[in-house]
Amino acid sequence: MRIGLIDVDGHNFPNVALMKISAYHKAHGDIVEWANFFEHYDRVYQSKVFTFSPDIDYFVKSDDIQKGGTGYGLDNKLPPCIESQCPDYSLYPQYSEAYGFLTRGCPRGCPFCIVAEKEGRKSVQVADLSDFFRGQKVIKLLDPNITACAERERLFQQLIDSKAWVDFTQGLDIRLIHGMESLIAKMKIKMLHFAWDNPKEDLRKYFKSFKTVTGIEMRKLRVYVLTNFGSSMEENLYRIYTLRELGYDPYVMIYEKDTAPKEIRRLQRWVNNKCIFRSCEKFEDYVG
Repeated sequence: MRIGLIDVDGHNFPNVALMKISAYHKAHGDIVEWANFFEHYDRVYQSKVFTFSPDIDYFVKSDDIQKGGTGYGLDNKLPPCIESQCPDYSLYPQYSEAYGFLTRGCPRGCPFCIVAEKEGRKSVQVADLSDFFRGQKVIKLLDPNITACAERERLFQQLIDSKAWVDFTQGLDIRLIHGMESLIAKMKIKMLHFAWDNPKEDLRKYFKSFKTVTGIEMRKLRVYVLTNFGSSMEENLYRIYTLRELGYDPYVMIYEKDTAPKEIRRLQRWVNNKCIFRSCEKFEDYVG
């Protein structure tokens, strides 16, 4: 079979589903390539992660076009025979890291997040590190809440044993991190991501405790701060100032950015442009 692949979001981040699809078909002797105008394909896989990504506007020669990914809905999943494949990293030669999920699901069920609906309200192990790690220098984990998984200690030990740099891209749950500090300290940490989404829940004590125990430097401690979802500017600034005071690097995320007030977009520019954020201490003094 001749298989065509389309990464609708673009190639700014590897599409793990397409990499697994490619690995599966190549293992069965099929020809796999990025789809183009000129070829006719026995099957085309069209994937997008983000709902805001515009769909393709060109014609693809195939009678079997399969669309998948959260950008198309939450009820489409890879069959187990493909999900279990090690990603075909040759699809994205510009990226040298290992990408994958050790766990899926999250017990939080936050109203702004699709993970609970898509993957369930329990964090469960879905893979071992060896299923997608092939000795790369950096591992980028895509797990939504690995700290809520019962097997977290064993999975953390796999990351330690890999001796690779680890980037928890989607975040660790600061409320569940207690007792895991010693394991995290043994990892080669490239970046830890946390989130402080709900301004009504004061997480200061959790962040303070983790920083005190681990002493990890600020540039490796990033915290997503959700805005434009029922929070006031005072609540936004409290989280941002508190995180910086405690030695964390805040990063503003805007819910439904297209509808966000101008002041929220200004806040994001101030915080996320780190040169500005470090030189301008107060948002009130920012004139951008």
